[in-house]
Amino acid sequence: MHRLLGISGSLRRNATNRKLVREAARLYGDAEYAEADLSLPLYDGDIEEEQGIPEEVQRLADRIAASDAVLISAPEYNKSISGALKNALDWVSRVEGNPWRDKPVAVMSAAAGRGGGEVAQYAVRQALQAFRPRIVNGAPVMVAAAHSEFDANGRLTSQNYIEPLIQLMEALRAEVDLLGRR
Repeated sequence: MHRLLGISGSLRRNATNRKLVREAARLYGDAEYAEADLSLPLYDGDIEEEQGIPEEVQRLADRIAASDAVLISAPEYNKSISGALKNALDWVSRVEGNPWRDKPVAVMSAAAGRGGGEVAQYAVRQALQAFRPRIVNGAPVMVAAAHSEFDANGRLTSQNYIEPLIQLMEALRAEVDLLGRR
């Protein structure tokens, strides 16, 4: 059984990006799913120097390393990614080793605007590039006007988003399977 780690770039409990990453995990199919906690201290080189890597940051890095694939759902804040997501990426870059290297990653977004977070997805891909993950290129999943696209159970309601998400999850599963055969 594959192990998936979901990362929502939004800290809110009922955020549409949290719903989207959970919906992606459901559509992925048979897998063990865990969700990352991005409630981390702000990156500060003085903290790192004086106290080392915070426990919650090391826990996040270990969860990334232990997963077979990572799902990242990014909100778009002012034409970029959220501070919480960028902060997490910055902190994880400071741990020993590189848990992202060759890790299959699916990037998606949900946003209030009509672009659905397209710019945020680009920013996530740029930020991850230095870590050399295997970013899966599948159908783009950019949920626009996201507040009206999920039902009371957190499920997507429009085939315009469900079908691309299924295709992205199929591509992610194929990538995980490919790496498992090596």
